[in-house]
Amino acid sequence: MTRKSSIRRLLIVAAAILLLLGAKVLWIHLATRHHGSFSAEKQEILSRRDYLADRIVTTPSELLARMPRSIGPQFQGEWALYSCSMYAAALVNIARLYPEMREASVERVNQLIQIVLSLELRRYDAVRWGEDPLEDLPGDVSHISYLSHLAWMIGGYRKIGGGPQYDDLYDELCEAMNRRILQSPILNLPTYPDEAVYVPDMLVAIVALAEYARQHKGLYALTIEKWKRLMLDRYVDPTTGLIQSFIWPEKPDVSLPVKGSYSALNCYYLTLIDPDLASDQYGRLKRYFLKERPITGIKEYADWSPFLAFEIDAGLIVCGLSPTGTAFATGSATFFQDTTLRHAILKTAEQAGTTVSFGHKTHYTLADFALVGEAIMLAMRTNVPDNP
Repeated sequence: MTRKSSIRRLLIVAAAILLLLGAKVLWIHLATRHHGSFSAEKQEILSRRDYLADRIVTTPSELLARMPRSIGPQFQGEWALYSCSMYAAALVNIARLYPEMREASVERVNQLIQIVLSLELRRYDAVRWGEDPLEDLPGDVSHISYLSHLAWMIGGYRKIGGGPQYDDLYDELCEAMNRRILQSPILNLPTYPDEAVYVPDMLVAIVALAEYARQHKGLYALTIEKWKRLMLDRYVDPTTGLIQSFIWPEKPDVSLPVKGSYSALNCYYLTLIDPDLASDQYGRLKRYFLKERPITGIKEYADWSPFLAFEIDAGLIVCGLSPTGTAFATGSATFFQDTTLRHAILKTAEQAGTTVSFGHKTHYTLADFALVGEAIMLAMRTNVPDNP
């Protein structure tokens, strides 16, 4: 090969790369140009809703089969539960943003509750605890993650006008969670036996109790306040001021490091409980974990940024960014009308995921591998206060 032909080939390759990069930049611009108002985003939000209806509102066994087999049965169950609860949260938000969609949201949330109630979906929790989470609600075994997501979904269903068919179960779920929390010396319950308390999992229980309190004249509100005081007094990271990600029940006074994915999730849940505390925590999250170059997102670790790594909760960490943390930060950015960061994160999502549309259904290509991520992003980008 002559020197001229080699140079020619290099130029052709370089031109092709530049062309692809240019096409990607143009695609991102076109895909995100309407972001900024919920009226402008309405068509995209509803088409993503419809895609998720096709993929999530199905039989429990089919939904579980759509979770990645490589993560194992426990995480398949967790991801299926999260897919349902986050999609339900998105539907509740959509009913508030677009009141004409309320009836459709009520029906779909009802279908999601039925999936979560199924034996197939709650099996992952039953296997870990050695008993079914719904068969002994008067008992003392934690089951806090499964019970809290189910209760939160029922609360959302009632909030947007769903019927009373789950009211007795709703009462039992919240009574059980409240009693078990108060029985704990540290007011926190483990997701699974012999493991740390995962604070975001506990926060779902607090969210569910807060919604129940709003609907039942403040019942359990004292538990919520007691939990918040304890967390701020004992379980705050001394460096960042963020609520801890983990608590070891056997060593509750040991300060454990905070993670971007967990802290972003904590911030989101706090917007549903205490906006002032959420605002404080969100500011700290941005101060210590926000990374703006080369792309915008949330780091998984405050003091270092691995270029490439994988963690089951954070996802595939690329350029130091946590996919889970970045997605959940969208919820706080939306709630607090932090439009600059929200728009930047949605651009990052487009860079990483690439939106595709077929008919009236839209989704990121990554939803083919992690359906739960699509549900999370829809819930986060619609997370507005009760009176938006």
